[in-house]
Amino acid sequence: MDEREIFILIVNCSNYTNTVECVESLKDIEYENYRIVIVDDGSFSDSYNKLKEKCLNCVIIRSERNLWFAGGNNVGIKYALANGADYILLLNNDTIVEKDFLTHMVKTAEEDERIGIVGCKINYYEKRDYIWFAGGKIDWFKFRIKHIGQKEIDRGQYDKKTDITFMTGCCMLIRRKVFEKVGLLPEEYFMYFEDVDFCVRVLEEGFRIIYEPKAKIYHKVGFSSGGEESPFALKWNNRNRILFMKKYKSKVGKRKFVFSLLFFFVTRCIRMIQFLLKGEREKTRAIIKGIKEGLVIYCSKAGGSDI
Repeated sequence: MDEREIFILIVNCSNYTNTVECVESLKDIEYENYRIVIVDDGSFSDSYNKLKEKCLNCVIIRSERNLWFAGGNNVGIKYALANGADYILLLNNDTIVEKDFLTHMVKTAEEDERIGIVGCKINYYEKRDYIWFAGGKIDWFKFRIKHIGQKEIDRGQYDKKTDITFMTGCCMLIRRKVFEKVGLLPEEYFMYFEDVDFCVRVLEEGFRIIYEPKAKIYHKVGFSSGGEESPFALKWNNRNRILFMKKYKSKVGKRKFVFSLLFFFVTRCIRMIQFLLKGEREKTRAIIKGIKEGLVIYCSKAGGSDI
């Protein structure tokens, strides 16, 4: 199994401390045939030079501008494919890993050529007995994803390997053939929903996505965006949910999609009122800005605005 060459891709944006900690945890893994590729994604600090100093055995690719999650990873993916990768592992820089995580993921991937993506169990970095992700699924009425087991104590209740419809881009092992058939990560989202879109396309091409609970990592949730309910996250999540709805509205049909839109706007209004009552006006403005940008794109000529 170790003859399969794995390229581990980590995107860094002015956050070398997290990246170095992630790389340090990778040094102890059991799987031997791997290379680490770090894409320094338009860092405005001295991250690039510090990474060269600290991560001596890593390939470090510098991008002069911020290409965001999808664009930064695509730079690394192109490099990995050009250099003979059998599998590519996308890994957030704000994670640390268990020693055997990659061994379990590769073993599962090798069980069936139809397996295009293998994911793992992800627990919170600060509270390691609590689950952040134990498999995922797409809710096509709400056009959003659900993290199974999120915020539950990890008692082994999600320790069964299973097919899923969504794997977070925080950590996904992807077969080379997937990129050859499906293409790269979609860059129009910038951040959030690009992994959802990618998973949809992977499934449409006939591949499977598998959750492997024996593989485990720990995630500093929301570190790169300031938290799951930061203004930054709220803006981009709402913007990109609208883009995702536009692209895949055929999944539910016209009549049901009207109710999906209604649900979205009603729940956004409720959320904004909740933030206003708590005095968090910046979060309300972030939702409005995200919806506004999303609607401009939704109503653009590309794809039309008909429902």
